[in-house]
Amino acid sequence: MTAANGNGTPTEFITVGAGDDARRIAVALQPAAGGNGLAHFVWLGGYRSDMTGTKAVELAGLAARLGTGCVRFDYSGHGASGGAFVDGTISRWLEEALAVIDHAAGTLGTRRAVLVGSSMGGWIALRAVAELAARGGIEIAGLVLIAPAPDFTSELIEPNLTEAERTALAERGQFEEPTPYGPDPNIYTRKLIEDGRDNRVLTGAIETGCPVHILQGMADPDVPYGHAVRLMEHLSGDDVVLTMIRDGDHRLSRPQDIAKLLEAAEALARGQ
Repeated sequence: MTAANGNGTPTEFITVGAGDDARRIAVALQPAAGGNGLAHFVWLGGYRSDMTGTKAVELAGLAARLGTGCVRFDYSGHGASGGAFVDGTISRWLEEALAVIDHAAGTLGTRRAVLVGSSMGGWIALRAVAELAARGGIEIAGLVLIAPAPDFTSELIEPNLTEAERTALAERGQFEEPTPYGPDPNIYTRKLIEDGRDNRVLTGAIETGCPVHILQGMADPDVPYGHAVRLMEHLSGDDVVLTMIRDGDHRLSRPQDIAKLLEAAEALARGQ
């Protein structure tokens, strides 16, 4: 074990998949205090982020203060987890998220959870809540979606591909794009884009069966705030709150942004 996940919670590893598809997933499970009945938090990170990021660690800190459980993990190809990043797809990362939630149910006794998804994690959260509802066993008490990017491959990437990028996808199976968030470029693969089409959620009404709170920066250069408005329209049957942060960027990691995130997460954990 190691405590290299941002707040000292021990990291453990579970295996997801079998044979050549098996990958070692890093998980940090923070137990609830005895007798605490609040919903546990499950962190679902964004594309190329990991569980040591500011928002994830702050969420774990909130869980500790409330005495409830918190589940964080790294997708394959991210952070401390195994697997190649270029093998990643929405289906693959969703499978890992569901396996981690199942592991938390067995280890922490997680039966009620608030899914907190950032950027791509918002898409994973929307897919996960549908899968969990279909099979039962774990109640989702609410979703907090931070700059959510559902269907980003088909809605935000594909329509804006340059001819050079289309050629790279066809000939090399991937293309690279500079990012202001680190020295290495983002990599988008053909398999990610093709799989994204099979996981679209903005195709009709989205029934989550739980309250949803969306936090969106209006100065977000990566996910336009109109995308959050569109998502809210698809969530028309649910109790949905959309908080627009006029000067907020994509990360929403400033102290004032974190405060809004923690307020929303705590309210849903308490059933308020």
